[in-house]
Formats: sequence, structure tokens, C-alpha cells
Amino acid sequence: MRRCEILSMASVSLFLLLPLFFTASAQQRQSNIRLDSSLTPTTNSSWLSPSGLYAFGFYPQGNGYGVGVFLAGIPQKTVVWTANRDDPPVNSSATLLFTSDSGLVLQEQGQTTSVISIPQSASSASLFDSGNFVLYTADRDIIWQSFEHPTDTLLPSQRLEAGSELVSAASQNDHSAGIFRLAMQDDGHLVQYPVGTPLTAEHSYWASGTNGQGNNVTLNLGHDGHLYLLNSTGVNIKNLTKGGYPTKDSIYAMRIDFDGIFRLYFYNLTHNGNWSVLWSSSIIGFVSVMQNNWTAGCERNFTAGSCKDDNRDIRIRELSNTGWEDDSYSVLSLSIKEECERACLQDCNCDTAFFNDGQCRKQRLPLRYGKRDVGLKLRFDQGWQIHIHHRQNRA
Repeated sequence: MRRCEILSMASVSLFLLLPLFFTASAQQRQSNIRLDSSLTPTTNSSWLSPSGLYAFGFYPQGNGYGVGVFLAGIPQKTVVWTANRDDPPVNSSATLLFTSDSGLVLQEQGQTTSVISIPQSASSASLFDSGNFVLYTADRDIIWQSFEHPTDTLLPSQRLEAGSELVSAASQNDHSAGIFRLAMQDDGHLVQYPVGTPLTAEHSYWASGTNGQGNNVTLNLGHDGHLYLLNSTGVNIKNLTKGGYPTKDSIYAMRIDFDGIFRLYFYNLTHNGNWSVLWSSSIIGFVSVMQNNWTAGCERNFTAGSCKDDNRDIRIRELSNTGWEDDSYSVLSLSIKEECERACLQDCNCDTAFFNDGQCRKQRLPLRYGKRDVGLKLRFDQGWQIHIHHRQNRA
């Protein structure tokens, strides 16, 4: 079953509450972190960016602590990058140490674990107001930066390079790797897959439709909420959002959530409210079966009613470029899409119908392996009109 829309961005309770005032103009300021600096989970737990908006350090994870970059300057402390995300949480006796030869290491109960390994000696580190954590040589050359190693989130000015992917978290409070991924493929196609499946069309469940656009396409997020794809020459080949959203006192973040949907979020720094969803790759008309377990699947957010109730206004809603695993119980040869629509509406067992190349395929719920590829029709008791697309994208 296709995953459902959620309207708030996952957050964690952290150590600092900084009632500061931020603006987008502060994005490029940076802190300075010296060699041999250290952090512990309970005292001096993080390094802040100059404005205090972002922090690098320890955050609560399960029965211990994780290490990463998080938004510290808002009430909803939101993790945006995670180090060693599949390692178990560390306890309160752990120490995070910045060293010249080994980069960042965790020391716990006599054991030393690499957090950020580096190919050459480091001299300093910085956390920018953009949320980027950077390690430098003595000549201020960049050795490593978190923006080049995203986990599940993109921040403004960050990009997802060709051949890279974002992997969802395991749950709202568990930032270890989950079961969904967003891949920026080498053929220019941005595609979502379950983790552990081949990168082939039959396993994808959302696609940008930009395959064949070159081998160096990137996914980019602008400071105004503009989410778009650029080719190797810097030409915009696809807008996922148009942008133009407010930049003053605003934060944007794009994330593939633990339910398998990737969303563009907005937060107003002056209101101290909740994250709002500006755009998502979700399927409308469904809600989660279990509020705390989005992988349990979804169900319709309306009452289907009795098939014999002739007074109900049941129509079909188009979901563009969307498809599901082919588990049809009936396949009809029909000449036009309107005949397929009527056939589904007149069949009490029909919940969805696919029409393509003269074939009308009727299916029942539950649907499996949803993907944004092929035109899908769903029955809704909402009075929506019928629109059907026949375009098919290849992953």
C-alpha cells in the first residue's frame, strides 16, 4: 500500500532552547572549532553556528545519544544530518573529540570509533548558518563537508549529486537508516525505491520523468523553497516546486520521511509553530492505518458506502503518472477511457482501474507497490471529476 501524507516534520527534544531571531541573510556565517575541542552528551553537548540556528553534536536517540547536525534555535529541534546512523546510541559517558589525524572520533568505555574520517590532516572545523559542517586543512582547503554526505535531508544551497541517494529514517524518533530511498540516478532520473530493491522501473514508486537528461543531473534546493533539477550545463530541466516563497525569517528543508514520501517543509522563525508541508510526492485520499507506524500501510480517508446506495455521488479522481502492482481481477478490452470509467463505477468490487492501449484493468484494495508512473483512477465519494493520463515514464 502506498504511504500517506503527514503534516508535521519529525523532531527531537534536545538540550538547548535559544529564543533567538534569525534571518536567511545569515546563511553563510560560520563558527570556528579548534583542534582538540570536545563534546559530551550532558555538558557542552554541541557546537553552534554563529546565529545559534544550527548545532553539531549530541542529540537524544533511543536510550542514549546520536551525533549529527540539528536545528537548535527553534522549539522543534529537528535533526538534518546524522553521523554513523546505523551504529547503536552511545551513553552519557561518551566523548566526541576533534583531532588532526583522525578527524572526529567517539571515545566510549575505552573504545574509539570514527565519526568523520579524513584523507589528510585537519586544522579547524566550522558549522555554517546554512547547516553545513566543514573540516579544513591549515590552508583552509575543505577536506570534508556534511553537505556532500546527506542522509535523509537537503537544506537550502545543498544538492543531491548524480549517483547519490537519500535514505529515510527508520521511524520518527529513530534516525537510523529506514526502508525507502530517493536516488539521483546517473541517467538524470530522480526516482524513489524501497531499500534493497534493484534500480528498475518495476520497483520504483515515484519518478521525476527526466531519464535521458544526462549523466550529471543534480537535485537542488534554493533559499526560496525552489526545488529543481539541473543538468551538467546548469540548465533547469525540471521544477518540482516553482519557488518564490518568503525568504525572510523562514527555513526550508526537503526530506524523504520514514513513510517513504519526500516532502518540502517550511518553518516560520517568528511564529514558533509547526513545520508546514509545501509540496510532497504523496498520494491524496489515504491516511495511515497506524499513526505511529507509517510502514503499516494506508486506508481510504472517506467512507466508501454501500454499492446499492444510488443516492451517493461516486466519481473517479485522476492521479497523474501513478501506478500500482498489477493484481487485476478483471481485464476488459474497451476502446475509450470513458467506457473503462463506467465499468469501474458499475462494479461493486472495483476500487481502481487502469486504462492503457485499449485495456481496462480493474483492481480491488489493498493496492501494493504504489508508484508515480502510470495514470491511476481511484473511486472517491467526493464529487471529483474524471481526468486520466496515459503517459508512462521509465525508471
